[in-house]
Amino acid sequence: MNRTTVIERVTGETAITVSLNLDGSGQTKAATGIGFFNHMLILLGKHGLFDLVVEAKGDIEVDGHHTVEDTGIVLGQALAKALGDKAGIKRYGTAFVPMDEALAMVSLDISGRPYLVFDATLPGEQVGQFDSELTEEFLRALSVHAGLTLHVRLLSGKNTHHMIEAVFKALGRALDEATRKDERIQGVMSSKGML
Repeated sequence: MNRTTVIERVTGETAITVSLNLDGSGQTKAATGIGFFNHMLILLGKHGLFDLVVEAKGDIEVDGHHTVEDTGIVLGQALAKALGDKAGIKRYGTAFVPMDEALAMVSLDISGRPYLVFDATLPGEQVGQFDSELTEEFLRALSVHAGLTLHVRLLSGKNTHHMIEAVFKALGRALDEATRKDERIQGVMSSKGML
């Protein structure tokens, strides 16, 4: 099964294209107009070992909210489409990632039941031109549109850059685990027979 897709979304506020290959090698490119967000998306793909290209044009002269949230929407849609019927995937993934003094835990279930628990207090309001509060907005949009139950906890940290980076790396690693195929799994990993 080819687990690749390209999704485009155009609104009055943004134009976003996401290309995703779940069985890639971590080759990533991101052009969103927000430097720190580009960096986080590149880390997400690199640590998730999937190939990811994100091109986004948004009304960043207003602020980054629409661009970041809409990127989460499109990436979530791409993830859901690339997974198809979810047959054979492990479904669950958990990762702990340290980044210097910061430690993040991400645990997720590709359940079809979107839910976000974001237990993180970020000390700085901005990293570069990225509003720190948009971390949660991105994760919520991703969760809803990919059908993920997603728990994110920052267990320690002082530097906002390190804390957000640990979250994105942990998210990539948890997604890698959850989307991985296991030949022992017949159909989907659910007693209901569907996800």
